[in-house]
Amino acid sequence: MDEEKTVIDFYKKELYRIGWRIQYQAKKQRKHECSLTYDPIRLDTGSAQMEQKILVQQLLAALPSQTGRTVIHELYLQDKTEAQVAKALNMSQQAVNKWKQKTLKQLCQMMSS
Repeated sequence: MDEEKTVIDFYKKELYRIGWRIQYQAKKQRKHECSLTYDPIRLDTGSAQMEQKILVQQLLAALPSQTGRTVIHELYLQDKTEAQVAKALNMSQQAVNKWKQKTLKQLCQMMSS
């Protein structure tokens, strides 16, 4: 009985630790990436969708780096994976990830100013 209780306590601690790590990673990601608001009711109209597309095109065009524009466009607008983008751009997946993070940070700064 005592041994059973220690095993249960061990797994409770492990689950708590895993849950804490997941929450920490989510918080860290939210802090580094700008969240875009999504209102499905507003986006149902054709003109609102067109406005959204124009806004996205303007934001992408305002980015200083062609590589950053390409990475964001392919990842988010063409739904490609980082590996696919890396292969197309002849760079490592890690480089694509760094470009993504850097460019998203720039986009967030542009939207907040």
